[in-house]
Amino acid sequence: MASLDSVLACLDLNLDRSVERLKDLLRIPSISTDPAYAADCRRAAEWLAGDLSAIGFEAAVRDTTGHPVVVAHRDGPAGAPHVLFYGHYDVQPVDPLELWDSEPFDPQVVTQPDGSRRITGRGSADDKGQLMTFIEACRAYIAETGGLPCRVTIFLEGEEESGSPSLLPFLDEFKQELSADVALICDTNMWDKQTPAISTGLRGLVGEEITIKAASRDLHSGYYGGAAANPIRILSKILADLHDADGRVTLPGFYDGVPELPEDIRKVWDGLDFDPSEFLGEVGLSVPAGETGRSVLEQTWSRPTAEINGITGGYTGEGFKTVIAAEAHAKVSFRLVFDQDPDKIRAAFRAFVEARLPADCRVEFHPHGGSPAIQLPFDSPILERARQALSDEWPKPAVMISMGGSIPVVGEFKRRLGMESLLIGFGLGDDRIHSPNEKYEMSSFHQGQRSWARVLAALGTDAG
Repeated sequence: MASLDSVLACLDLNLDRSVERLKDLLRIPSISTDPAYAADCRRAAEWLAGDLSAIGFEAAVRDTTGHPVVVAHRDGPAGAPHVLFYGHYDVQPVDPLELWDSEPFDPQVVTQPDGSRRITGRGSADDKGQLMTFIEACRAYIAETGGLPCRVTIFLEGEEESGSPSLLPFLDEFKQELSADVALICDTNMWDKQTPAISTGLRGLVGEEITIKAASRDLHSGYYGGAAANPIRILSKILADLHDADGRVTLPGFYDGVPELPEDIRKVWDGLDFDPSEFLGEVGLSVPAGETGRSVLEQTWSRPTAEINGITGGYTGEGFKTVIAAEAHAKVSFRLVFDQDPDKIRAAFRAFVEARLPADCRVEFHPHGGSPAIQLPFDSPILERARQALSDEWPKPAVMISMGGSIPVVGEFKRRLGMESLLIGFGLGDDRIHSPNEKYEMSSFHQGQRSWARVLAALGTDAG
């Protein structure tokens, strides 16, 4: 504990220096999606590799088919666990520039009316500020103790904001080097400004595009109406059949691998400061539309869904045209949880459609990706150690939450490297990532550093 106390004191003492380092990194316009900034992406990678080398990591910029990655290693005590920390140094474009209050790549520290401070600039929260919290924790640990409590590999990507086209080949080629006991990912949020969070689950995804065809051409609805099959009506009926009156998905076997939420986790979620009316009210809605009897958090975090994302067919231009379309199209996505099998869900959906297809109609399917859900066991010892470490730092105890969306790298770490991931980030919902006036709270940056120091200490307790 004495070593951890000295590390925390070091972080407090050197906060201003760490802010200046972050500002140096934020000044580099590493926009990965725009080829005009390719040199800046490399410059950001080189800056990070240089900083990591300076504090004692074996660090290098590694080329890919696109923007480079940074890989850095530092040994830990004998028998200590090996952790892989992942972040990304690339950022989103800044358009529209006229909506920024200050230059996107001229970071500022701004004091708010309540006395709190925030760091502004593109990448401050997504993800440069977040990844630097971990690097600063390592810097302080090495400075105060001469080493780290864990064996640490740092992997920083340069294409996360542009689809990560080079990520999978790199993971496959360097699987042995990057594999660890657990991955630490910082690209997530706290529950609120005083409550840290660990995201234990990410929903998976199955995407399907379907086309139903009938007549050989569009038909005049006066001549053929009533006698000819109408693909739009048929498709609409099939899609409507996907849910019953209680909002449950009707595909056979759809809920295989979907357990009930553990009661202790349900109580934690019920105790969160979450207002369903406010959540829906922000988008002009008021009534939860999912499964009857399920809370909004349960619907969005731990229950699977079937959603119609788009439907087209017939005449959709200005005015009116009395036509029976020859074909109709829909895009449907399924969000998966726990142990649902994407291949089985896709097969069940296709069988569901084909079973409802009338005579004279045919269907074509086009897949749009499929990935399983990621779920860290709720009783994981690593999860409990990290939860306690975060709770020791923040005013309120850490909560275990789930995410309705997906972070592809988490699934790839699981499938390709065999690792579970701890998702611990210090962003807030109002950080305006991807938008003008992005910011990162000073409390997130400062206590984020201290939190990672505590997490490293907690994960390293097996050393010896």
